[in-house]
Amino acid sequence: MTTTEESLDKPCSASFNNQDSIRSCVNMALSDYFKTMDGHEMAGLYELVLQEVEPPLLENVMRHSRGNQSKAAKILGINRGTLRKKLKLYNMD
Repeated sequence: MTTTEESLDKPCSASFNNQDSIRSCVNMALSDYFKTMDGHEMAGLYELVLQEVEPPLLENVMRHSRGNQSKAAKILGINRGTLRKKLKLYNMD
């Protein structure tokens, strides 16, 4: 694992009692990432963030919905076909 990946794997210490907790965790992770990069050239941050965030999001929603893809898609606000495509992309099908 690279140093940049390690900074994104740190647990978030924010409390999950308010609506901004996920946003706060993302802000903290990105601040750490930029500090770690310390002026080095960066590219593809959008894809990196999606690849880090989508799998745990999908895992948790699928667990919460007990594997019911229709329910999971509704929770996520996407259609079932898009959910299936994302599950396949991350080898979660």
